[in-house]
This record gives sequence, structure tokens and C-alpha cells, in this order.
Amino acid sequence: METSARGNGGVVLALALIALAQSGCLDPHRRTPKPRKLETIFSPLDLPSPNSIRTAAGLPGPAYWQQRVDYEIEAVLDEPARRIQAQAKITYTNNSPNDLDILWLHLEQNLFKSTSDGALANPLSQGIVRLLLKQEDFSDFDGGFQIESIQAAGQELHLQVYDTVGRLELPEPIPARGGRVTLGLSWSFNIPASALALRMGVAEVEQGAIFQIAQWFPAVCVYDDVHGWNTLPYLGFGEFYTNFGSFDVKLTVPRDHLVVGTGVLQNPEEVLTAEQIDRLQTAQGSEQTMTIRGAEEVTDPASRPSGEGPLTWHFVAHDVRPFAWAGSPAFIWDAAGITRRGTPPSETAAGTPDMPQGTLVQSVYPKEALPLWETSTEILRSAIEEYSRRWFAYPYPVATSVNGAVGGMEYPMLVFCKERKDEQALYFVTIHEIGHTWFPMIVNTDERRYAWMDEGFNTFMNFYLVKERFPDDARIKGQLSLALLGLQFIAYQPIETPPDQNSPILLGLLQYVKTAMGLYALREGILGPERFDYAFKRYIDTWAYKSPQPADFFRCMENAAGKDLSWFWRGWFHETGNLDQAVECVFQWWGRGEVAVTFHNHGKMVMPVVYRVTYSDKSTEIRRLPVEAWFTTNRWTTRWAPGKKRVIEILIDPDNFFPDVNLWKNGWRSWW
Repeated sequence: METSARGNGGVVLALALIALAQSGCLDPHRRTPKPRKLETIFSPLDLPSPNSIRTAAGLPGPAYWQQRVDYEIEAVLDEPARRIQAQAKITYTNNSPNDLDILWLHLEQNLFKSTSDGALANPLSQGIVRLLLKQEDFSDFDGGFQIESIQAAGQELHLQVYDTVGRLELPEPIPARGGRVTLGLSWSFNIPASALALRMGVAEVEQGAIFQIAQWFPAVCVYDDVHGWNTLPYLGFGEFYTNFGSFDVKLTVPRDHLVVGTGVLQNPEEVLTAEQIDRLQTAQGSEQTMTIRGAEEVTDPASRPSGEGPLTWHFVAHDVRPFAWAGSPAFIWDAAGITRRGTPPSETAAGTPDMPQGTLVQSVYPKEALPLWETSTEILRSAIEEYSRRWFAYPYPVATSVNGAVGGMEYPMLVFCKERKDEQALYFVTIHEIGHTWFPMIVNTDERRYAWMDEGFNTFMNFYLVKERFPDDARIKGQLSLALLGLQFIAYQPIETPPDQNSPILLGLLQYVKTAMGLYALREGILGPERFDYAFKRYIDTWAYKSPQPADFFRCMENAAGKDLSWFWRGWFHETGNLDQAVECVFQWWGRGEVAVTFHNHGKMVMPVVYRVTYSDKSTEIRRLPVEAWFTTNRWTTRWAPGKKRVIEILIDPDNFFPDVNLWKNGWRSWW
């Protein structure tokens, strides 16, 4: 029903009263907006001053530098004793502007000493292990590194150990800008049970033990322009911040073992049969998964080279972070290939024998993982192709997934995935772990301080693959709804909280889910896909094989997108406020063909208001109120003239781009 303001006064008054009753508001011309404080969510972020190392555009500057560490390692697996004995030659290159008279080493196996800070203080090492995995604490396990020798320039050096780091005083300072030192190091350690280690360990299966080995050598800590020596301890939740370098690794294991590791196998003719070598070469050129060693061959002596005694597997990897590996006599092995779209990570790697122009994608698993793991290589392969298409070409010659004791963990060219029963769960963990190739293996983030820069970015990338694979899956939608509910009621820490300082219940919600939700909102609801993708790809391209800080990410995204996003970074990453948008009232002048809608921002967080308008003729349109509307007020009235069409419904965020905590106020519907 419509009327004119010049018509019967009683009718006009009645209509006005009806409008007030259903909208809850007076004429929006007369509303007094609630002003914002001088210091608001829109105030500039307090970021470190840009310089010639890290520029105001969020890019590496002309003076950017980072250290390099190259490792030559020889290790022996004592299978009965569950012990590794190893020695290494470590070459450290000092590209910094400072002479260095000490080196700090990460000693991450020391977490598994009963007296370590992590064993005593971190719920990952204490309560979660005992409660969920039904294991005792570390008191009955003799863990940690036994450092037997460290030498430099022919001198025996003393390593001063402090929990999971150690200080090494050098006989001579390492000169700045290119100086080098070479260390000789020998050590050993007992391999912790998987329930203790969580990111590595041993699984017992019918046809033998599966060894997944990581954090297994003393590694030089990162020395950078932001913190100097990065010596945060390894407590369990916070993962790793490491240097790029090359690895030349020789692993001596029992003859019946198959071994996979970071990098390319250099001596297949010594450790594989001729038939397995032929199958691998065929698989590398095939998009279809091919068997390298089948289930029926695992117990066949002919599936291993003839002879006596152990075998040594030789792997080489260039320009990677750490090195991890896995070995077992129980492995079934299949593989496929991807034609390389990218380039090797550096000129030092280009053209060497271990950088073929393609990627070997493979999976190793015991018979207990059948039949589900017959799909593993296809999942891994399709994820690599999709991430490469969307963001940055996978640059490495190998990608391997290993089934064993570890629930899910990532290393360069190698991921660990435990799931054996549920197809969706295997898909989720595989695409997540291989997604870590991009963050932090290519873009080398500091995971001890900023887990969101790898876990959250990766979870964001995962979302689009899951959406395509399971577009209508109710269980996935339910999990997202549950995560959103958790963020509403228990997210009392900001995303920027270091992972070891996160409440255990919030680690996954904040570092993974909330970060991913934020990037999704930024892409879909704030910047739009084209604008976001250009900026995000620029961030990956310019920081590939380098180490960005949060300020570099914020600045790079803003400069590439051409938009000030201070309000978004502050509201989403630095603060704990919620988003609570509402349709407060709708006022229509039907005779004039005009409508006014008042929106109220009840929460501390701000976002644009994207809303769908439905008219009396059933037509719809998407309208938008920019975030700048909240510069000075929490209440804003917008007007437009739809002509003779009457507005019958308004719905905020119809595509669910933004995680609003109170959906009851997000809509309005006419009563007639």
C-alpha cells in the first residue's frame, strides 16, 4: 500500500506509526549519531620505521640480507635401540653487516628431556600427551641431544647449553658481508615415542616400524635485522624459524628399509632395484598414480637390493629450510608426476642433476593404511597443481607424503599424515601439510612468534580447495559454524599472541581459523578477488626465499592493493573485539519513491556493510556501505530512490563473507 504526503492526515499518521513500530526508529533525518573517540580503530598502526632493509612498501630493500647455512650430514639409524648417531659439516655464511663472535644453535631434541622447560611448563608436553594420547610424561625417557664433539679451525669448542638452545663461542669472529666458518659436529640421541614427540616418532605396524625423523640435528639459529639472534626456546606449540641452505645427507639404515626425505635421491642404483628405478622414471612422466612397490611386494626379498648389511641413502636439497626423512621396511610406495611450471629457487640450484624439469609426487604407507592411501598421491598432486595455479609455482623436484605416527606435520618436500580411515580427514590434512610449502617453506616466516603467518595463511589457501572438493558437505559447514561460535565466546586473546603463549583451546581457533576467516573476508568482502590476489601474489613473489615480518605483510598488502587497511589489521589481528552489524531501522517514503536504512555497528570491529535488498516485485540488488562510514560514528543512515518499488527485505552479508556474532539483527522484513 502506498499513499501521498498530501493525502488524508489520519492515513499518513497511521502509516507513520506502523513504520515506527516495525522499524524501531524515528525519521533518520533527526537521528543524532554517536561520535567515535579521537583514538579509534582507524588510527595508523604503530609499525617499525621503514628502512633500506624493509621498505615502506613492504618489500625487501636494497640492503636486505639474510644468513645462509649449508649442511653435510651422515647419520646411522640403530633400529633396535631406536637411536641415531650422526656427524655433520656445517658451513655458516655471515651476510650481515656485523662481525659475529658467537653462534647460537637450536637443540630441539632437548625438549624431550624430563627437565626441559617444555616438559615442565607446556600443556602440549604435559596434559595433552597424558590425557589424549594416554602416555606418561618424559620422566621415563632418556631424551635430548648428546653432543660429542664440536670443532672449528681445528679447535675443539665448548657448547654452553641452555635448555633447547646452545651458545658456541668462536675462536675468531666471522667477518661481516660474506665471511664463513665451518663447524665439525657429532651427536646422538634416542628417538622419542610418537606420543611424546607429536611432530616425529615411531609407529609400530605389522610389517615393521615406521620412523619419521625431524628436528634431529643441531641447527644454527636465525640471526636477522629485527631480533639479532632468534633464540626463543622450543616449548612445543611454537614451531620453527630457520635459515635457508643446502643439504647433502647420507642416511645409513637397515637393508630392508625404504627411505624418503627432503630432496632428490642421488644413488637410486645402490638402494633400489632395477625394476623400481624403471617404475619411478615412468611415474615421473605420468599423471596417473603408478605402483613403485606394491603391498604384495613388501615381504618379498626381491623388492630390496641383494646383499648383506645396511644401505646408505643419499639425498641432496637446495635452498630449503630444514631436512626431514622417514624410513621403514613396511612401506608400500606409489608415485605420479607433474610437469614443472616454475623455476628452481636459485641460480645455485639451476641445472644441477637433482633439479629435473618436473616434480615427482609420491606416497609411502603401510598396509594398515589401505585402501584409503591409494588416493594419497592423487590428493597431493592435485593440491600442488591448484596452489601453483592460484599463487606461486611449486619449485621443488619432489613432494612426498608419509603415513605413520605423526598426525600432521610439514617439512620441505615431505609431509607426515596419520589418517587411515576417513577420506575427508585425509584430504584435509594432506592439502594443509603440503600447503605449508608456500608458508613457511618458501616464504620463510618466524613460526615461534607469528604462527598465523603460516598456519593461518595456509588454512586460508586450503579453504578454496575444500570448497571445490566438497561444495555441499554439511559436516564441513557444521565445523565452520562451530569454529565461528568458538571465536565469539572464547577468543579473549588476539591473533598476534605468540603460539606458546596461547591458551591451548585458542591456538587452533586464532592462529588457523580466525586468520583464515580474516583473509577470506579481506578477499571476498573488502578488496575483491582481483585486487586481493594481485597483492597476495606480490607478497609471495617478493618474499619468496626471504623472511618477512608482520609489518612487511601489512605494508605489502596495502601498497599493492592501494588501500589503507589499518582498521582491518588492528581489529582482526591486534584486538579481540567482535563484529556485530545490525539493521536498526528502515524508513520509506513511498509517495516520493525513497527509502532510508540505518545501520548500527554494535561491536568494536568494523567492516563494510554488504547487504541485499529485496523489492516488492521480487527483484533484488546488492548494495554496499563502505567501511569509511564508521570514521566518526557507529550509526549510519544511507538513502536511495528505488522508484515505485517498495523494499520488503534487507539482509546484511547474504554470502557470509564476515563472521558477525549476532545474526538475529542482520535482517529486516516488511510486515506487509
